[in-house]
Amino acid sequence: MPVGSGVMSGVGIGGLDDGFLSDAGVAALNAGGAGSVPFAGVLQSMVKETTKLDQKASEAVTGLLNGSGVEVHDAMIATQKANMAFELALQVRNKAVGAYQQMMGMQF
Repeated sequence: MPVGSGVMSGVGIGGLDDGFLSDAGVAALNAGGAGSVPFAGVLQSMVKETTKLDQKASEAVTGLLNGSGVEVHDAMIATQKANMAFELALQVRNKAVGAYQQMMGMQF
């Protein structure tokens, strides 16, 4: 399956080089195919990408405050991307914990 095809092509694997979902999808495809990636691998990829976006946002804000040529809109975009990535990771975590708790409540 080519990297730029499918549902994620509209999101922009080639267009947005720091897109959270597209990078997680590329990492999942590179790890061994579309169907063979375990859920834990996808979560690890999400955490790594969230960390990268957070570091980029921190660097952008620091550059803005130091006056090293970072524009205000670039810093705002970086912080919003980091915030959205964190919120997505948090919601995925909440759903996984909820599913685990529901399974533990089942009686066999």
